[in-house]
Amino acid sequence: MEKEDVLIIGAGPCGLSAAIECGRRGLSVRIIEKHNVVHSIYLYPTNMQFFSTAELLEIGGVPFTSPNEKPFRHEALAYYRQVAKHYDLRISSYEEALSVKPQPDGSFRVDTRDRAGNVRQYEAGSVVVSTGYFDHPNELGIPGEEKDKVTHYFREAHPYAGMNVAIVGGSNSAVDAALELIRVGAKIDMVYRRTEISQHIKPWVRPLFEGMVAKGKITLHLGSQLSEIGEDYVIVKGPENESRIKNDFVLAMTGFRPDRKLLTEAGAEMSDDLDKPVFDPDTMETGVPGLYVAGVIASGRNANEVFIESGRLHGGLIAAHIAKRANAGEKSAKG
Repeated sequence: MEKEDVLIIGAGPCGLSAAIECGRRGLSVRIIEKHNVVHSIYLYPTNMQFFSTAELLEIGGVPFTSPNEKPFRHEALAYYRQVAKHYDLRISSYEEALSVKPQPDGSFRVDTRDRAGNVRQYEAGSVVVSTGYFDHPNELGIPGEEKDKVTHYFREAHPYAGMNVAIVGGSNSAVDAALELIRVGAKIDMVYRRTEISQHIKPWVRPLFEGMVAKGKITLHLGSQLSEIGEDYVIVKGPENESRIKNDFVLAMTGFRPDRKLLTEAGAEMSDDLDKPVFDPDTMETGVPGLYVAGVIASGRNANEVFIESGRLHGGLIAAHIAKRANAGEKSAKG
């Protein structure tokens, strides 16, 4: 069984930041990552541009230089790879954490499984859960959602050239997808349950989107939702009636939710409405001593509560608290 001072589950920007901050305090750290470094950013649309500036995405004091005011996905992937290499972070990629079990002495046992099916065990003084949310999309819950034509992930527009595409949602991801699809000649129906598009659309994108709607390039169905997905059609239920629309593909841009199973099985308490884990915002520690949360896992049902620019700061709070506890333990042992 491998032993670490700190075991971090998740190699996203917030997990990397926590590892760097703990390492700076002389703690031994290993990151367990189900996929590869910053997998959540890898899943972003290929041509996505961030809302944040490069400076607000920086971690570990490593400058993020970009020729663009707002960096793009490929720049962020290169940057975080560089940071991981710069600090020589110990990352076990393609290894999934299966359980986090508190031990009688206050430490934790973490069981994992690699891509070959090999099960490993780690012992750690503290555990930081910094998992993302892209593995768990918010489902529509309607007939036909299981069809191959339906996806919750939009990567690039080319596969949809000339197709009839229904986009479900009205946030940045839905709007960005719609604008890319226009460029390849797709016919777009955007279906959104609210009566107006999200107020959080990137300010430099909103005028472009509204212009395309005004020109009829995008058919906007507000106050509406899909009620059925067929092989070559979708049913849109509007405020007053239903309509059957010709359709080849459905992009369900309905958001994602964090998986908190590791936390709850380890004994972490959830808020009354199961919206988010209970933790100390000054230390990011849950009610289980030594068990911490970092990044989007600390958010509620609205994953947008925590962005990289705020979640990257969690690592400093966590590292400071772990180091303080370690120092207190040493003083107590010396008597």
